[in-house]
Amino acid sequence: MNGTELDTRFLEDVRNRLLQEGGALTDARIARAIQDTGRVLGAVGSIRAVQHIRAELTGLGPLEPLLPTTGLSDVYVNGHENVFIETLGGVERVPSPFTVEADVRALAVRLITAAGRRLDDANPCVDVQTATGLRVHAVIPPVSTTGTLLSIRFRAPQRLSLSDLVLCGAIHPFMADVLCSAIRAGANLMISGATGSGKTTVLSALLSQSRPSERLVLIEDAAELDPDHPHVVGLQARHDNVENSGAVDLAELVRQALRMRPDRLVVGECRGAEVRELLTALNTGHAGAGTVHANSAQAVPARLAALGSLAGMSREAVDLQAFSALDLIAHVSRGAHGRRLETLCTLELSSGRLSTQTALACVDGEPVKGPGWPRVAQLLSRATTLVSAPEAAHTAAASPRGAS
Repeated sequence: MNGTELDTRFLEDVRNRLLQEGGALTDARIARAIQDTGRVLGAVGSIRAVQHIRAELTGLGPLEPLLPTTGLSDVYVNGHENVFIETLGGVERVPSPFTVEADVRALAVRLITAAGRRLDDANPCVDVQTATGLRVHAVIPPVSTTGTLLSIRFRAPQRLSLSDLVLCGAIHPFMADVLCSAIRAGANLMISGATGSGKTTVLSALLSQSRPSERLVLIEDAAELDPDHPHVVGLQARHDNVENSGAVDLAELVRQALRMRPDRLVVGECRGAEVRELLTALNTGHAGAGTVHANSAQAVPARLAALGSLAGMSREAVDLQAFSALDLIAHVSRGAHGRRLETLCTLELSSGRLSTQTALACVDGEPVKGPGWPRVAQLLSRATTLVSAPEAAHTAAASPRGAS
């Protein structure tokens, strides 16, 4: 038996021990697993072994060479032969660094284990966030019919401000001014869009515009929001452990957050029964915001109704609660033009049914006012100052068609 074989077996032994034990991957746990193997390494050898094993268990292995790619946001592995990356230029296929299916599965197990979860026949679909900020989703056969599937999302290397989004063309200057003023006026905002359209990025930039005196409480399934604000409290959902216990879902976190005196309560993504708790909070004196998956701003009422049904709410109850709770719907999209905030809408309640009215829509790159604009103007009047003097000159130059 040569040294390489011995090291491989040793690493596999330690990995299996950590997998069986479960929990977050720490240096102390790795050291304990090494000690349990019975292998004597000495003090220096043990430290080096811990460092090596941590790198093996938490690194991206064969995918590491992709990391320097400019603008890399996602990596998709569809079996060992098909690897795609997503950058600012879109999705493209790249040469696969994997030679056999076992390599992909080993990497998937490694990443999931590092986050304290298990990927095996009993748990074939797992979504985690690693300690380094990677969002990893893995699916293995037989649930997957094309080998091990990996979707890896990377945290943005730097925080994007509202000014950054305006400069890159993601938000028109006038729409940015309106949203900024709405946030400072205490408006309740829901951002809609498809997966990867930039909902979290836009919401994080807008939350940075909150008054410094406000206390922001962020509630997320996986911590991604990163507002530039002096007073932020973050709560993250917890999945159940290997004994199927210990889970803390978003609905429970919203209830806990209400006891933390939030000035602004934020649910990073409404995807289930927690929408009931959020709408209830926004109807009882709390300001807040969130995101929701939807094809368009016009589809948000139906989407909220579907989520509300998961919490046992009727369509009528959801419509009434949402109309009273939400001031603005902002829809972002991702297409050939990149990620862009396309529409601002208000909510209307007619004959007991909730619908949206367009307040601002980007047409040929310029914002055009719609029937919902008067309600937005009324909302903005709650702000002590709509824009500063320099911004006012800029807004006048960038004012939308039909503006007075």
